[in-house]
Amino acid sequence: MGEFDLIKDYFEQSQTCDDFVQLSIGDDCALVTLPENSWLAITTDTMVEHTHFLPSISPQDLAYKAVATNLSDLAAMGAQPRWISLALTLPKADEVWLAAFSQSLLQTLKNYNVTLIGGDTTKGTLSVTITAQGLVEKGKALCRHQAKVGDLIYVSGSLGDSAAGLQQILSGKSAVGFDEEFLQQRHLRPTPRLVLGETLVGIANAAIDLSDGLNSDLRHILKRSQCAAEIDLSHLPFSPSLLNRYDRRQAEQFALSGGEDYELCFTVPPENQSMFESRLKNLDVPCTCIGRIVSPFGEKCGQFSIRFFRDGQPIDYSPNLGFDHFKE
Repeated sequence: MGEFDLIKDYFEQSQTCDDFVQLSIGDDCALVTLPENSWLAITTDTMVEHTHFLPSISPQDLAYKAVATNLSDLAAMGAQPRWISLALTLPKADEVWLAAFSQSLLQTLKNYNVTLIGGDTTKGTLSVTITAQGLVEKGKALCRHQAKVGDLIYVSGSLGDSAAGLQQILSGKSAVGFDEEFLQQRHLRPTPRLVLGETLVGIANAAIDLSDGLNSDLRHILKRSQCAAEIDLSHLPFSPSLLNRYDRRQAEQFALSGGEDYELCFTVPPENQSMFESRLKNLDVPCTCIGRIVSPFGEKCGQFSIRFFRDGQPIDYSPNLGFDHFKE
């Protein structure tokens, strides 16, 4: 099977009727038009075997997760996802694997009303690179640099599930019970919080998706916004499945440093809190206030850092910073 046969047989299908796509798969570039008064939000993520996923992952789960993690970035900007391009590197053209991967990818795109408009295939170590594009109203994107002192810090969903699920997979533990199945699926099949992201536009000041752990990702907001934060660990939201299998201290470590939850962390000014919580009632996703944005600390404390509390009392706590590709 040649490269262009592979593309034609497995990926050259139209998933949605999109009036903005003028030219799609089959040319040097895709061509799209943009609605008036919109900005184009663009994100790219690469997943590489042995770094981002285990060789044992199913092609269906790999395809889903590659799409979902990119859509999560769009959610963090408050953008509505529209299109993706796919760069797929394969050690060989395995038709059984390709059929399962492409079917899962196209079904996931259909579920989120997203269109595959182009990409590339090549030979090498298995890796998946997706560039996702979405639309957000001009001037309304949620960004990391817009947090303000006094903002309330929220997170969506529950934290730490993915890291716990990965630990179970690495230990060879099969998903035989509800809790194990839940945690491992939270690692393999995260949920991009797209509706929440769009709801936050005009309400939240800043947002980020939690890919590397709360302790690391929140600091990106703090550094870009030149602020600090106070977090109460007793307010961190955990799933019943996580607490059924691990004690609370381990759950905290998973939440702060484990990563790959792909929940949203965002800051809401106090004057918008009642409006936000009113709108939240119409969404099928819980959100929890875990702290607040404060003025920068002194140099010795790390100006744009985090102070931790437990039940309102300050504690001396230094969790790991989370995943970094270039640190051992």
